[in-house]
Amino acid sequence: MAEGLRERKKRETRQRISDIATGLFLERGFMAVTIADVADAADVSVNTVYNYFPAKEDLFFDRSKGVVDRLSRWVRGRDRGESAARAVLRELRAEVEAVSPRMGLIEGYDRFMRCIDEAPPLRSRLWRIQQEVLENLETTLREEARAAADDPLPGLIAGQICWVHGTVFVVIGREMAQGRNPDEVSREVLGLLDDIEDLLSEKVLNYAVRGAE
Repeated sequence: MAEGLRERKKRETRQRISDIATGLFLERGFMAVTIADVADAADVSVNTVYNYFPAKEDLFFDRSKGVVDRLSRWVRGRDRGESAARAVLRELRAEVEAVSPRMGLIEGYDRFMRCIDEAPPLRSRLWRIQQEVLENLETTLREEARAAADDPLPGLIAGQICWVHGTVFVVIGREMAQGRNPDEVSREVLGLLDDIEDLLSEKVLNYAVRGAE
């Protein structure tokens, strides 16, 4: 269904507020910026900002929904004969090889990470997002493997896959914080992914293999 004019304007307003807020956070620090500052810079009312973003943390993590769903999307979209873990490894390699900004492989990513590091509310929200990723992935694995409700394996496998995903982001964040070139970091992380795959057990690597449909 085509997007109506009203919906398009609302989406554009929301995006403009988010972009302006991100610029302020990166410039001044998350704790130093108020919702009133964001409203003033975006030339909207404080209530308008709250209508789109119930909390200030929502402004910073505006794209968190895509992050929460990402691993589950990759697992659900795995190829025939491919396991859940191998699908995630394949997708991670593709993102890293493409030097994707979604992986933090972009100039200025150090400012984003520093902003989180200096703000306890953002660290708390990031932890919650990570828990949502884990819970969402466990639910997906349980469905895809048709596991019983009391089977602990989907949760254990989800934990391993989230460890892979989290480790890659931690390493990228650490290296980019040192002002490294994204292309150089990309090459190193591709090697790291090979090392990570070597560490995973066959049970993890062969869990939830998609059969012929």
